[in-house]
Amino acid sequence: MSTKANQAQDQLALSIALTARTRQLCIGLESGAADILERVTPTTAELLKWWFGEDMVAARPGLNFHAGQKQAILNTIVAHEVLGSTTLLDLYQQAAPDALLAGTRLAEVAQAKHAHPKYCLKMATGTGKTWVLQALLIWQLLNKTAALAEGMDDARFTRQFLIVAPGLIVYERLLDAFCGKLVEGGKGSRDFASSDMAQFAELFIPESWREQVFGFVRGNVCNKTEIGLKATGNGLIAIANWHLLAEGEEAQALEDEEEIAAPGAPLAPEQVIKTVLPLMPGRATGNSLDALDRRYARGNVLEFLAKLPELMVFNDEAHHIHEIKREGESTEVEWQKSLSRIAESKGRRFVQLDFSATPYNDVGSGKNKRKLYFPHIITDFDLKAAMRAGLVKSLVLDRRKEIGALPLEFKAERDENGNPTLSEGQRVMLRAGLQKLRKLEADFARIDPTRHPKMLVVCEDTKVSPCVAQFFQDEVNWGEDEVMLIDSGKKAELGEKDWAPVRERLFSVDRHASPKVIVSVLMLREGFDVNNICVIVPLRSSQAQILLEQTIGRGLRLMWRGPDYSDIKEENRARINAGQEPGSLLDVLSIVEHPAFQSFYDDLIKEGLAGTTGDDTDGASATGDVITAQLREGFAAFDFGLPFIVQEADEVRDHQALDVSGLPAFTGMTVQTLTDLLGKGDTFISQDLQSATLFGDYRVDGAVMNVSGYNDFLARLTRRISQALSHPLPKGNKVASHAAAPYLQVNTAELTGWLDDYVWTQLFGADFNPMEDENWRLLLLQPVVDHITKVFAVALIESEQQHVTGQTEVRPRYLSEVPKLTMRESNSVAVAKCIYTRLGWPSRNGGLERAFIHWAQADTSVQAFCKISENRHAFARLRYVKDDGLPAFYSPDFLVRTAQAIYLVETKAQQQTIHPNVQRKLKAATAWCQRINDLRADLRAGLPWHYVLLAENVVYEWQGKGARLGELLDYARLRPLAEASLQGQLL
Repeated sequence: MSTKANQAQDQLALSIALTARTRQLCIGLESGAADILERVTPTTAELLKWWFGEDMVAARPGLNFHAGQKQAILNTIVAHEVLGSTTLLDLYQQAAPDALLAGTRLAEVAQAKHAHPKYCLKMATGTGKTWVLQALLIWQLLNKTAALAEGMDDARFTRQFLIVAPGLIVYERLLDAFCGKLVEGGKGSRDFASSDMAQFAELFIPESWREQVFGFVRGNVCNKTEIGLKATGNGLIAIANWHLLAEGEEAQALEDEEEIAAPGAPLAPEQVIKTVLPLMPGRATGNSLDALDRRYARGNVLEFLAKLPELMVFNDEAHHIHEIKREGESTEVEWQKSLSRIAESKGRRFVQLDFSATPYNDVGSGKNKRKLYFPHIITDFDLKAAMRAGLVKSLVLDRRKEIGALPLEFKAERDENGNPTLSEGQRVMLRAGLQKLRKLEADFARIDPTRHPKMLVVCEDTKVSPCVAQFFQDEVNWGEDEVMLIDSGKKAELGEKDWAPVRERLFSVDRHASPKVIVSVLMLREGFDVNNICVIVPLRSSQAQILLEQTIGRGLRLMWRGPDYSDIKEENRARINAGQEPGSLLDVLSIVEHPAFQSFYDDLIKEGLAGTTGDDTDGASATGDVITAQLREGFAAFDFGLPFIVQEADEVRDHQALDVSGLPAFTGMTVQTLTDLLGKGDTFISQDLQSATLFGDYRVDGAVMNVSGYNDFLARLTRRISQALSHPLPKGNKVASHAAAPYLQVNTAELTGWLDDYVWTQLFGADFNPMEDENWRLLLLQPVVDHITKVFAVALIESEQQHVTGQTEVRPRYLSEVPKLTMRESNSVAVAKCIYTRLGWPSRNGGLERAFIHWAQADTSVQAFCKISENRHAFARLRYVKDDGLPAFYSPDFLVRTAQAIYLVETKAQQQTIHPNVQRKLKAATAWCQRINDLRADLRAGLPWHYVLLAENVVYEWQGKGARLGELLDYARLRPLAEASLQGQLL
């Protein structure tokens, strides 16, 4: 390992040690049997199972935390909740005590600015830091809420949050994430449904807590102008940019300084004014009252936050917090001073969580230049790890011969007045980027016209940006529509009203063909979360590593997502790792770089994480062999319409009115005999009914038969008869459940009337007055109750009538609703009996599907067939219940039509056919086909539907013997076994 690598590892010792400890605690977490679940609160345990349990993860395909996010969340929970660290020094002592012996680390972490829980999450750009932030906020919120509900005040948790952004772009992005997008014409209102919290609630929040979290977020988020002014409920989520803290602190700076009296020296004019006036206008804004109001409000914000009893601060892009050197001494940036002031009175109840892709300072120069990492980094998911996992674009340097051959100047040239013009070197780099962009536009449009690649040009200062815009105007006649200039002063220049459409245009560039080029200086270093930046041309003089990494970070987010492109992107990574040029430019970020900055990329190239391209790739397609298969002419003859039952014909169950006079009377005993059994004048306690009175084979829970009179008896008996008919009660001594749904949903009042009439006129074969001389007590005797129950149960069943109303409504969904499929030419073949011109198969383990396609194409008994795309034909899927009891969906591999039937075909390797979930899919598909076959023939294309599960060896065996595919499908189709429910009555 190199010396530089050893230095980095020493600096990241806390992260390394904590990660090892966390992984040990989390062994078995996916199955719900990890040690960590016993060492956290029940709320945290529930969240961890929801986020990372294998059942929940499987139920949310495509919507889960990746490995880097998972480790960041778990490390934070272990550090703060399990270890309960109160300061950074305390965390080192518990997790990495040996690291305190290295260099000056002990003195560094013992400083006052680290005297509270303080963590830094090092995560590469484009790897979802905001998701981690939101997950940790939910963890804190739900735990604090649960503790307060139990009357406890757990100092580890809070409901007070401050989220600090480094600039306007990140600030706006955070508001979008928590509150949703701005509503057009809504006067600043936002659509919460478009927020990350609402869109991805299935991942973030267990269902039972969802409304609680939504209510908290919607009621307690404050933007930077509302902090301390907006009335919130039982907590706070304050979102601000760092300027709010920095400028407020500057305004207080003189007050905080120790004053030294010098009576013999005259006072400076500024001191006199500051003593007399509470606020001074800024030089740039003169005596603007708005500026005075804002500065006064900033002071109030700091005072408000300082007075809060507890607070968790999330610093997004926290590299802005680093110390700066001035006259040889290190000085904290102003907003870190403000945070320290806010933390003073809170102790461990002030928690600082920093997020950054580049949490380090550049120190030294030349060969001695190195990175000095922040001491509180607790997790490390760097750019290299993200690239290996395919979570960000692959990186290639665009080496042009004309750039490499000529000693070109990469800085702008300036006249005697300092006015810049582009140097020849910069012009050559812009032409190279333009050529690459045009090639990408043409090649990408062939497979997806909605994908619009963009170029980002990073200038050395704001005076150079107009020169770049003029270059594109002169070179290709691109004006303001195609070239967008975004500099740090843009919002101030335009004003809030005019800035809003510019911001909207900037953040929606992925969806529109224009602008094609975005020109900026430093404003887009962070938070510019668009996916379609494919070319970056860095025109700047800075050699600071941190600025280089931030520049590249603007283009790292994936543009081509989804399984359709995973094979070719994985192949690209393998080729780059082997030192070869990528086979395509799908999710490849091209950096048109000047040779002077080659050293920054050397480490990535050595590790196989960055590659190079040159002039010799201009003739190759940017999309490699990715092609699209369109619908063929006359595709309707080969189309499949899957029947979807929109509305079933209703089966109505009702009852004829009972003829009470026709019901049999109780003849087992006379009324006198029953009276003698009961005993006259006894204090009656309906003991039998209260404990467990049997209705023949039915046993009733006595708690519902606490009978106090005749009317109460009728009500209880009505309920019991209706519930007993809903679900057969268990035989033996088990007491019936209270949860049964009533059998007579709407006729219980009529049933009570029938019971009353029966008792008065028919029960004993003559008139009987239950209200006379407490005669109703006779009805509670077991023989009488048994008789009434049996008589009415039989009568109700016999009076039941069933008839069908309405008709079944079926709407077919056609495969041709998807007009094209994306595939690799090398893994596809032209077909003639399909709606598409070509069909493809996976590059890995796709041999069986390839053989099936060739066989279906060659077999004349097959009239039409199509391979179902699991991603594009999302409607062509069936629901089933997995072996673990959770619901899931799956798509069959093929649809095949012969003259006799339509087949849903699933091809599986031999060993996979006996998997429990495959067997469950089999049963679900068979039931679906049976349901479809019960429809009228015209609603199912006039043919029966069957499900076929084909093992690999069966396919090759039949094909090898020259059999027809249609014969195999008819032979192998699944047939439902006879079930008792399908047979006639046995008795």
